[in-house]
Amino acid sequence: MKAIEITQYGAPEVLKLTERPRPELKPGEVLIKVSAAGVNRPDVLQRIGQYPVPPGASDLPGLEVAGEIVDGALDGADNRWGLKVGSRVCALVQGGGYAEYCAAPLAQVLPVPEGLSDVEAASLPETFFTVWSNVFDRARLGETEAGEKETLLVQGGTSGIGVTAIQLAVALGHRVFATAGSDDKARACEKLGAERGINYKTEDFVAVTKELTKDRGVDVVLDMVGGDYLPREVQALAFDGRIAIIALLGGSKATLDMGALLRRRLTVTGSTLRPRSVAFKAAIAQNLHDKVWPLFAAGKIRPVIYQTFPAEQADKAHALMETSTHVGKIVLTW
Repeated sequence: MKAIEITQYGAPEVLKLTERPRPELKPGEVLIKVSAAGVNRPDVLQRIGQYPVPPGASDLPGLEVAGEIVDGALDGADNRWGLKVGSRVCALVQGGGYAEYCAAPLAQVLPVPEGLSDVEAASLPETFFTVWSNVFDRARLGETEAGEKETLLVQGGTSGIGVTAIQLAVALGHRVFATAGSDDKARACEKLGAERGINYKTEDFVAVTKELTKDRGVDVVLDMVGGDYLPREVQALAFDGRIAIIALLGGSKATLDMGALLRRRLTVTGSTLRPRSVAFKAAIAQNLHDKVWPLFAAGKIRPVIYQTFPAEQADKAHALMETSTHVGKIVLTW
C-alpha cells in the first residue's frame, strides 16, 4: 500500500510518500480501505518529535480515517452496529491513518453518519471523541443546581476541536463563548452557534465572559492553550467551575491562585486520548453513536471542512495547519 511516513523529525517536507506492507490485523481489529484521513495538531507534534507513538501503534501519522471495511472479524461483541465487509465507516486510531489501508479496533469504528461523505466523516473521530471525553465526561458540562443549562468557553474556536465543541454544546442547549485570533474568526465562531466570538488579540475573554454572564462566570472552559491562559481562566470561572486542558500551545507551566480554587470549589483537569485503552474509547464511541450521530441526521451539527489535499501533499496540509489560518478541519484524500 501507499503511505505517508515521517522520514525524520522536522519541517513538513519530512513527510514523504512511501510503500509499506498492509497492516496485519490484531484480534478485535478490522482493516479499512481509507478514502480520507483527518489532519490534526497531534500529527504535527509527532512530525517534530514532540508526541511519542504509543507502544504497539503504527509509526505512520494519522489518528482518524474514513472508508470501507475490507477485512477483519466482525462476529464479536464489539460489532454493536451490525457492520460488515463493505460498510462505510469512520474510526479513531492510535496511528497509521496516513495510508491506503489502516487497521482499527472494531470497538472504535463507527458507521458514517447519515448523509455525510467520506471526507466529512474522516473529520469527525479525533475531535468528537476528544470533545465528548473532555467536555461532557471529565468536565461534566450539564445543568446548574438551579436546573439551568451550564455555559462553556472554548479557547481556539475555529480549530477542528473548537468548531466541534461549539456546535455540539449549542446543539445540546448550552450557551457557548469562543475565542479566536481575528474579528473574522470570531464571527465564524458565531456563525457556528457561539453566542459571542472573542478576538483574544484585542479583547479580554475574562471581562467579556463576566459581562455576558452578569459577573457569574462560565461553568466549563475547554483549554488548548495552557500557559498564562490558565490563571485567567480561573478568574473567568463560576463557583464549582471546571477547566479541561487538552493541549499546551501556550506552554506547560502556569502559576495558579490555589486559594481561589479552594474558595470557589474549582476543578482543573487534563487528559490525552491517544494512549487510553480500547475499552475507554469504546465507551465514548457508544455515546457518540447514541447521542451525537442523530444530530447529524437532524441537521443540528455539520462537519466543517476547510481544505482537502491529495495524500501525497500531506506536507502542504501540515504547512497550512501550522499557519493556524484555517477554520475547521483539513483532510487528506486517497
